[in-house]
Amino acid sequence: MRSGQKVCKNTNKYRPLIRKSKLVVFGVVAIMVAAFFSLDLQQYLTIEEFNSRQAEIDAFYRANPWTAAAVYFGIYIAVTSLSLPGAALMTLVGGAIFGFVIGTVIVSFAASIGATLAFLVARFLLRDWIQQRFGHRLMAVNEGVRKDGAFYLFTLRLVPVFPFFVINLLMGLTPIRTLVYYLVSQIGMLPATMVYINAGTQLAKVESLSGILSPQLILSFALLGIFPLVAKKTVDYLKYRIALREHPKPERFDRNLVVIGAGSAGLVAAYIAATLKARVTLIEKDKMGGDCLNTGCVPSKALIRSAKFVHQIHRSADYGIKSATVDFDFEDVMRRIHRVIETIEPHDSVDRYTELGVECMQGEAHLVSPYVVEVNGTRLTTRSIVIAAGARPLVPPIDGLDTVEYLTSDNLWQMHDLPGRLLVLGGGPIGCELAQAFSRLGSKVTLVEMLPRLLSKEDADVSELIRQRFVDEGIDVRTNHTAKSVKRNQETFRLMCETGNDSVELEFDRILVALGRRANVAGFGLEELGVRLTRGGTIEVDEYMRTSIPSIFACGDVAGPYQFTHVAAHQAWYATVNALFGGIKKFKADYSVIPWATFTDPEVARVGLNEMEAKDKGLAYELTRYELKELDRAITDEEAHGLVKVLTLPGKDRILGATIVGEHAGDLIAEYVAAMRHRLGLNKVLRTIHVYPTLAEANKFAAGEWRRAHAPQGLLRWVQRFHRWRLG
Repeated sequence: MRSGQKVCKNTNKYRPLIRKSKLVVFGVVAIMVAAFFSLDLQQYLTIEEFNSRQAEIDAFYRANPWTAAAVYFGIYIAVTSLSLPGAALMTLVGGAIFGFVIGTVIVSFAASIGATLAFLVARFLLRDWIQQRFGHRLMAVNEGVRKDGAFYLFTLRLVPVFPFFVINLLMGLTPIRTLVYYLVSQIGMLPATMVYINAGTQLAKVESLSGILSPQLILSFALLGIFPLVAKKTVDYLKYRIALREHPKPERFDRNLVVIGAGSAGLVAAYIAATLKARVTLIEKDKMGGDCLNTGCVPSKALIRSAKFVHQIHRSADYGIKSATVDFDFEDVMRRIHRVIETIEPHDSVDRYTELGVECMQGEAHLVSPYVVEVNGTRLTTRSIVIAAGARPLVPPIDGLDTVEYLTSDNLWQMHDLPGRLLVLGGGPIGCELAQAFSRLGSKVTLVEMLPRLLSKEDADVSELIRQRFVDEGIDVRTNHTAKSVKRNQETFRLMCETGNDSVELEFDRILVALGRRANVAGFGLEELGVRLTRGGTIEVDEYMRTSIPSIFACGDVAGPYQFTHVAAHQAWYATVNALFGGIKKFKADYSVIPWATFTDPEVARVGLNEMEAKDKGLAYELTRYELKELDRAITDEEAHGLVKVLTLPGKDRILGATIVGEHAGDLIAEYVAAMRHRLGLNKVLRTIHVYPTLAEANKFAAGEWRRAHAPQGLLRWVQRFHRWRLG
């Protein structure tokens, strides 16, 4: 394998045994199928053959009913489990020999057992290989089968235009449970079995299978196939009525939609509704723009930019400048941050959204019913509600923490003085970004993380690269440290931590709690209405962003599973459109290609799978790695550090995921997002012209690494010979 290339391999010690077992099973099945055709046993599974022997078979059955039933039962199971032709005729024969009642019982169980055996053989021999090779394409299918596999299977069993043996083999490749498969098959195949058994009682009058499969019969089967679809719609309607039965529906509505929360998700929801000419009211209890504008993305990135400028001044020698100094006041930095917020505020203002056609109200919303929202003493009736209430900083129950004025991402921006010693609790994206920024501005920063490494959702080498950068910049990184209590002694503050079997005391002047965010789900009526929550504390939504009460939708941080501004906006589209038009057409939220970035220096950006996730899912992959220290633009900018990692299918250029660590990684990842979204492989990235010299060339060079590792060596040797021949 060439440099920059790696293939994930399963080192499970049982793998050789499993491989041998699969070979044995495959060999047995192959021998039995080959014997069936080589011995021409198919000749015995024809109507003509049965009609010629029917009297003899009937006599044997009358003399040995149990033996005849057992032999027939075994043959039927063998035919269906091996996916051999003749199952339809066997069913007819069952009706002819045993009659309608007994024949139905025998065939029903034999068919289900045989189908399940075929299902298990396909699962044992092929599922792991199929999932490893095509797992990224089958994610949606697998998820659909997990949720509604029984329904899909039931539908397929009722429609005989789908060959049952094909269903057996294909379903074996999915995650549907074996017991569910057997039970649904037992029930789903029963109508068709009864029809065929009944026809079999008249087999003497039938000359060919075409006599059974008449157009009228096929139409009857098709109608049976529609039944479960109608049933599902009926069940959905009944669920809707049951969820709303205690809440009378108003005869007339004041509004089409009420949106609670004017953060990223709420603003997009209101914007879309107004664009679609719906009457929409947007309710916000605090500031328009929500967390992202006021306490999250905007202020933190403004702080990071100021801190980076200070850091670059301190690196003046790297740029050929003998000396340079920077003089700043922390309060001026904070003023700049608020100026940035004020500059962006008009984009999210009441005035702008009012001009767009949105009714904006300030106050605390309360859900009176699935159709009524109360705000400032006024009750608004609405056909649908979108909850976009956002999230708040998660503060753990650490003993003594409430005795100090701890900081969070909410109140951090009201500080006026730079902390001398800042302790940051949490090594996730928020903690890492703010720890580095304050360190560069002059605070002595200690970063405490209970897990073994920073940025635990990223690959280990990415985490280590960031940790080493932090250490080089003077940050005291304490991983494997669990915070236990905060002690205060006059003006001295200490955090008591456990690390292994030891206890550690860490002194600080201010402590910043950056342990993630918790959804805002309390205080506005969800509990009274019985809206279900997930174990993680977010509002439970289905694939249409609909809550357990069908007229109420949720999106953004309050719904999860991703707490990113861009995902909140993405979800808002689905929530709004489904809320307005769900009775006509619904759209499932698509999470297939979700990018994100951590704005440390260097930045960490990712889309799709990384190595850690691919291994956890058991997916085979090939890794291409390109080091940014080799990139011309990174060298000229004195930012020659970081890497590009791309995961592809083994031997193919289809992208499973990409991670970039480096300058402007959050911008560079966009090319891989587009490639994955539109199914463009690395070959097309390589053939795309990139401006020189730019950081974006890193994506092209990573694709070039993949191409070199897959160069056709045999062909190139012949080309070399051709060139030698031309030299004379």
